[in-house]
Amino acid sequence: MQKDDREALPPRLRREQILALLEERGFVRVSELSDAFGVSGVTARADLDLLVDEGIAERVHGGAVPADAAGRRGGAHRLPAREPSFEEALEASARPKQHIGELAASLVKSGQSVLLDVGTTTLAVARALKARADLDELVVVTNGLSIALELESAIPRFTVIVTGGALRPLQHSLVDPLADLVLDRIHADVAFIGCNGVDAEHGVTNVNLPEAAVKARMLKAAARSVIVADASKLGETHLGRIGSIDEFDLLVTDAAASARRLDELRGAGLTVVGDRLPTPPPDDFRLDP
Repeated sequence: MQKDDREALPPRLRREQILALLEERGFVRVSELSDAFGVSGVTARADLDLLVDEGIAERVHGGAVPADAAGRRGGAHRLPAREPSFEEALEASARPKQHIGELAASLVKSGQSVLLDVGTTTLAVARALKARADLDELVVVTNGLSIALELESAIPRFTVIVTGGALRPLQHSLVDPLADLVLDRIHADVAFIGCNGVDAEHGVTNVNLPEAAVKARMLKAAARSVIVADASKLGETHLGRIGSIDEFDLLVTDAAASARRLDELRGAGLTVVGDRLPTPPPDDFRLDP
């Protein structure tokens, strides 16, 4: 019996899940994709063909493998396709991320505890925290090796704790197993969380599932939660759900943010700052313990 594709996931989300499976397993079968996503074999093959056309996958008998695994493109593409490496992301939107980092860091007070998620925008927060000579006795917990190294020179003014866990080289991040051992035993004053998407309806999401799981745990381990995301992330939705909009207290973004997207987020109850320069922290937002 031919499957009916009408109730399937939207094609973009389905392909992101296929990419996640490729990264995890190194091989996917057409028949498995058809069963897993409730689509016809024709649709599953079309999804794989599109990934092949993008240089992300290589077709093999019965399914597909990552392009670099087939050795035909010299590893020019990394999986998943929508997740740039840490270094690539660092080069993008450098000035807006610096502004976001400075504004986010201005919310922190001496003596507080801070969770810093992995990412280039949260790295900007770390740099801005370190630059604040007035801050001391700050405890920073992070799953980002780049962030930990950035803050090393702030010791002993700061106490820097690394979560531990399995290392993801693409982002220099630490994920489960073991990352939860630290996060399940602390309650921080504030968590600064980066992401790949912020959408009023679908919430805050990330491309990579293991990192999304750690981000969600950080969200639950803090009294206040702040999304740090540049304008390119607004209105985007990805595979790994971190939390709904109402689980966050504040979004810090930049001046390029779309007025329509910001209106949608504010309409969903999220406080937004940073969309106009200069922007002071909101008077009613406090990161007090």
